[in-house]
Amino acid sequence: MHWGLRPRGPGAVALAAARNLWGLPRFPCRPGWRVTTWRLLVRPVTGASNQQPNPNSGKYRDTVLLPQTRFPMKLLGRQQPDMELEIQQKCGFSELYSWQRERKVKTEFCLHDGPPYANGDAHIGHALNKILKDIANRYHMMKGSKIHYVPGWDCHGLPIEIKVLSELGEKVHNLSALEIRGKARSFAKAAIEKQKSAFTRWGIMADWNNCYYTFDEKYEAQQLRIFYEMYEKGLVYRAYKPVFWSPSSRTALAEAELEYNPEHVSRSIYVKFPILKPPPALASLSDGSSPASVLVWTTQPWTVPANQAVCYMLEAKYNKSRLCTDLENSTCTHPLFPDKVSPLLPASHVTMSKGTGLVHTAPAHGMEDYSVASQHNLPMDCLVNEDGIFTDVAGPELKNKAVFEEGTDVVIKMLQAAKNLVKEEKLVHSYPYDWRTKKPVIIRASKQWFVNIMDIKPTAKELLKKVKFIPGSALNGMVEMMDRRPYWCISRQRVWGVPIPVFHHKTKDEFLINSQTIEHIIKLVEQHGSDIWWTLPPEQLLPKEVLSQVGGPDALEYVPGQDILDIWFDSGTSWSHVLPGTEQRADLYLEGKDQLGGWFQSSLLTSVATRKKAPYKTVVVHGFTLGEKGEKMSKSLGNVVNPDAVINGGQDQSKEPPYGADVLRWWVAESNVFTEVTVGSSALNAARDDISKLRNTLRFLLGNVSGFNPETDSIPATEMYVIDQYMLHLLQDFANKITESYKQYDFGKVVRLLQAFYTRELSNFYFSIIKDRLYCENEKDPKRRSCQTALAEILDVVVRSFAPILPHLAEEVFQHIPYASEPRSVFRTGWINTSSIWKKPGLEEAVESACAMRDSFLGSIPGKNAAEYEVVIVIEPGLLFEIMEMLQTQETSSTSQLNELMMASQTTLLAQEPREITADAIELTGTFLINLEGGDIREESSYKVIVMPTTKEKCPRCWKYTAESSDMLCPRCAEVVGGK
Repeated sequence: MHWGLRPRGPGAVALAAARNLWGLPRFPCRPGWRVTTWRLLVRPVTGASNQQPNPNSGKYRDTVLLPQTRFPMKLLGRQQPDMELEIQQKCGFSELYSWQRERKVKTEFCLHDGPPYANGDAHIGHALNKILKDIANRYHMMKGSKIHYVPGWDCHGLPIEIKVLSELGEKVHNLSALEIRGKARSFAKAAIEKQKSAFTRWGIMADWNNCYYTFDEKYEAQQLRIFYEMYEKGLVYRAYKPVFWSPSSRTALAEAELEYNPEHVSRSIYVKFPILKPPPALASLSDGSSPASVLVWTTQPWTVPANQAVCYMLEAKYNKSRLCTDLENSTCTHPLFPDKVSPLLPASHVTMSKGTGLVHTAPAHGMEDYSVASQHNLPMDCLVNEDGIFTDVAGPELKNKAVFEEGTDVVIKMLQAAKNLVKEEKLVHSYPYDWRTKKPVIIRASKQWFVNIMDIKPTAKELLKKVKFIPGSALNGMVEMMDRRPYWCISRQRVWGVPIPVFHHKTKDEFLINSQTIEHIIKLVEQHGSDIWWTLPPEQLLPKEVLSQVGGPDALEYVPGQDILDIWFDSGTSWSHVLPGTEQRADLYLEGKDQLGGWFQSSLLTSVATRKKAPYKTVVVHGFTLGEKGEKMSKSLGNVVNPDAVINGGQDQSKEPPYGADVLRWWVAESNVFTEVTVGSSALNAARDDISKLRNTLRFLLGNVSGFNPETDSIPATEMYVIDQYMLHLLQDFANKITESYKQYDFGKVVRLLQAFYTRELSNFYFSIIKDRLYCENEKDPKRRSCQTALAEILDVVVRSFAPILPHLAEEVFQHIPYASEPRSVFRTGWINTSSIWKKPGLEEAVESACAMRDSFLGSIPGKNAAEYEVVIVIEPGLLFEIMEMLQTQETSSTSQLNELMMASQTTLLAQEPREITADAIELTGTFLINLEGGDIREESSYKVIVMPTTKEKCPRCWKYTAESSDMLCPRCAEVVGGK
């Protein structure tokens, strides 16, 4: 067959300049290429056969260098969780935190652990939170920072107390406060051990022997210091105010302890308030025969007996059939008690958007109502006790009746009897419930301790502007929650918690707290814990100098208060106990979105109150875990995902197989955690499949660096094959993007980048191209060593890139690296390390222009073996031809870099059309744009790809169609085998 000549194109000087600019020698290649490229996506090798020499057939099987590794392709059944336990033991997971703390490094990264609640087994929400934290910690540790991470637990509070009391049944009535506290402590300790065991199994890096607990003596003492510091500054005070009150728990609740039930049903009513003193305009319209009334609407009929006023909106126009416009100084008759007057008052909280535009005001049972009462000196009497029962003051008809039950019914009947009930209807709406008892709460005035957050808010909001929030929208959410909060009630009427350290006068409405009393109590608590409030007699809880001033031990005028601190104050002061150094400021807080109104906020408020600084630099907020279809998890629906069952398998392992901890961690990392996170069998199966594909990639890498020693066998980057250099160029770009994604805590992007790289760039592209060079060249041939050099670098970068997410797999891979003299821990050897000489943008033009032609070739033979064809590439003289000539110096070759990329039997490169082509040839045309130096040299070149069936035979060793006959080796294989 006669091919055309390979003449040089015109403009030799320009082409020579371009060649120097490219720095693309024939082989080896030189560094320093500088171009602006038009980037093609590297497409999978379609239409090419991935067949490889069969080691079990033919006399040449022992001459083929197939991958050699003991790294298993799959771990079936119990093999995965068993392997993880073995890796944790062998690779020193339990010692890793202590090891990194002892390193002499310049930077420290502090992630402050928001304390999970010590009231049950570890659940899937814990897994999401703890694994996200661990990924962040492991990344920063590998980057060279010393990690400060002290796990903690929230140990006090109502939920634990309720659980303990519910388990005791009738026996609870015989228990003292100290006995309840003892049982609550034991319960919390048992829950902590169970959760700690789960967190350890998930691979969470920490010193599990040194955690913080809110029931620890020193923690409680420090909390009391913060309390008193805020009290001294006038930021903590005691007052009679309406608060959220849980009758089912008999205690005040903070807003963060509420959950809203959208299906709550209220008996809403429209009530007439007869006008006692009408405004002049209305009086002139009335004939005196039918007294006018104002109409109000309420969803809480039980609060009507406590009414003290009706509020209206300033400057609003009311329909004259109901009212006239001038309401100032008017009064109404109470709808239940004719001898009681309810004034009409203007108020800023009244709107015309719902109800009648006139608001029934009961100061003891509403936050805005209380504000109105404060301005106008209205009575604030509360008619309801701690159990949600009407007291004697409510009158004989209501006395001893529960407000939500019979009490509401009686109030409605009383309004009917007074002929002031206009309408009653059921209303389904969102209503606050106690987060633990799942029963509705009421708003009820009582004497409580409050934090004056109005004085803290301006500074807190200003400081938040300097905090980085991920996602950014979380900042607005936190500010909005803070703005909606008029005050923070920090007292609770329970016994399992830290006592508010005040003494109340026995007969007067006075209390005692000062620097002397607080220091004395703090010393006692540091030594013995907060149980002293119940174990020691009152006279021992006071210092001697104060005791003598308040009646002495025999006639003591004060008794210890019975309130405990809100557990949000407990956990909100954790920064003062846990964070290191004088700065006491964490690099990162990372919790669920519910903490925007909880721990994030209580931590901020206590820190700003005492030292005018935020306790965190960055706040990462994740969503909640939901069932597979986006539904809330519940036992009744049977969609609760148990992390232990995920790792070790459930009772029916055909439905709940043992996935291991790494699958759990991959699910966490790949999820869009900044929204709600769904989990179920399909998500877990998908995670397992993803890891399985990654294992196959790792197995190929490990198997093909067998017999290779990077220290002695590596090829300098500038002397490697162009395709190998190109992969290092891509590898550096991959490493930079991975690092930036970890830095931004976008672990989902890490997973996506990793999947794209090992699927598209490695498995579908690079591995398919290099198999022949790896398997069939001489073991020590520089061409093969060039490829192994790239594979070793790829292996190292890829393993480190996913190590924070999949620590067990990463350590398992490091156990199988053949050239490691002794197995090392990936976490003790640093982060990804790349070389600046890998970055060669010009390589993209060189490889991707060849790939464009290869795609044309492979697209023309779908489903066929590319090795059964030969390719002729015709390119008009110019830059593109020069580039291709650098990949193939000979006119025709079956072993050139260009032919390796094409994956054909042989490739011929011509600058003009061949004189003859066969009748069955396929002709394809295309163009490729070359853009050098930002457009200074820009050239669009045409090319033609001619595809023809090869005339050669299949080599019995390499299976490429490059032999003269089927029983003869091709020239390359003959040379390799001959050498052996």
